[in-house]
Amino acid sequence: MLPNTTHDTEIPAADMRLWTRILANYGTPNHSRSIAELAITALPLVVLWGAAWFAYSIGHGWASLLIAIPASGFLLRLFMIQHDCGHGAFFRQRQANDWVGRVIGVLTLTPYDCWRRQHAMHHATTGNLDRRGVGDLDTLTVREYSELTWWGRVKYRLYRHPLVMFGLGPAYLFLLQQRLPVGLMRDGLRPWVSAMATNAAIAVIVVTLAWFIGIKAFLLVHLPIMLLAATAGVWLFYIQHQFEATTWDRSERWTLHQAALYGSSYYDLPAPLRWFTANIGMHHVHHLCSRIPYYRLPRVLRDHPELSTIGRVTLWQSFRCVPLALWDEAQRRLVSFREVRARNQIAAAAGLAAPPVPEVSQ
Repeated sequence: MLPNTTHDTEIPAADMRLWTRILANYGTPNHSRSIAELAITALPLVVLWGAAWFAYSIGHGWASLLIAIPASGFLLRLFMIQHDCGHGAFFRQRQANDWVGRVIGVLTLTPYDCWRRQHAMHHATTGNLDRRGVGDLDTLTVREYSELTWWGRVKYRLYRHPLVMFGLGPAYLFLLQQRLPVGLMRDGLRPWVSAMATNAAIAVIVVTLAWFIGIKAFLLVHLPIMLLAATAGVWLFYIQHQFEATTWDRSERWTLHQAALYGSSYYDLPAPLRWFTANIGMHHVHHLCSRIPYYRLPRVLRDHPELSTIGRVTLWQSFRCVPLALWDEAQRRLVSFREVRARNQIAAAAGLAAPPVPEVSQ
């Protein structure tokens, strides 16, 4: 009999270990399928990129921008293949995963070895309030926010503003931040080699294409594709962990498997979006067993439908996750600045002793 997975009851630790053994059965890549997945992602991207440039070259810039939308979907999907390579889930051999991941990293502007290191830390610490800060989004508790200076609260609110989180943030992350391995200096030369080799390869591609089609044409064709894909990627990562019913704990209560399953959402997307996002919305299963290739994740939910009731967020519901910015340790859920402010006003009106969280003007 399979472990009980009701939405309101956490799975006992013994059952959680059973789940990891069950899911391990799905973790063997199919090389033919992996190669086919790579081909049906990379080749359409090349064709669409060429079509966008051709449309621009004949004076139809609007058509180039329209083509950028599906092209960005294929670039996003290519990043998801890089993501599986980083987990050793796309091919059986580590070298095959690593070299395919490094090549894709040039196209996604993501130094593969640096990213893999940070992402592994994200998996190892997700949902742990005492180990935040590497490979995740900054998330403060209500108390931590209340203890910030006025300027600290302004900075956090700006960081959490949708225009920054899903606009400026993705552009900064992929175009600037990932060019230098800041924060990984203690890991020796490898992060520097990864970042500088990726930067050099990017420079060669940019210079070559700019030589043939012109720098203006290259930027006007490629930047919309890159920025749309980057924004979609950040949005996905946000919804995967920043939903109301997620879970965070201090180290003394935190357990890896509980945090993996309950701290990650099941982002239930329409079929076309599931394909372009390479099933990454089934994130709770991925965190519970990261060695499962993305094309096997739907089979996991078909075989074990009880997992589809945990952390489920629909496309419509996901838009309501945007205001959530603070972890309420008492209520054990993410809350918005507005909710905290309203709660403080009620407490003040009732004359309660609890100090209100200082406000920052919108």
